[in-house]
Amino acid sequence: MNNDKVNYLIDIIKDMDITNKLRLAICMTDSTTTHIEYDKKKMYKHFDKLLKEIDIEYRTTLVNFANYPYIIFTMAKIMEMTKEEQNQITLYLFNKINFEFKSL
Repeated sequence: MNNDKVNYLIDIIKDMDITNKLRLAICMTDSTTTHIEYDKKKMYKHFDKLLKEIDIEYRTTLVNFANYPYIIFTMAKIMEMTKEEQNQITLYLFNKINFEFKSL
């Protein structure tokens, strides 16, 4: 397993603010190309609720994720990964969101 790809994406995620992390988590749980070992529907609802709490734009309009090239780039890199690598990224992202959101 090539951990360089995983570490590269973890570094990208570290630089994101909480709203972009939530947007990425929503994209990951909504995508059919990610093979994560979590209940995608449950996680989508959870992250959707969290993002609605902190982002007025997300609450009031239909968000076009094409306006967030950073997230699209990250999703493209995730889609290139194996299932195991995707799950490593997912675990890191979900834990990071929960940690950061509790500290708000």
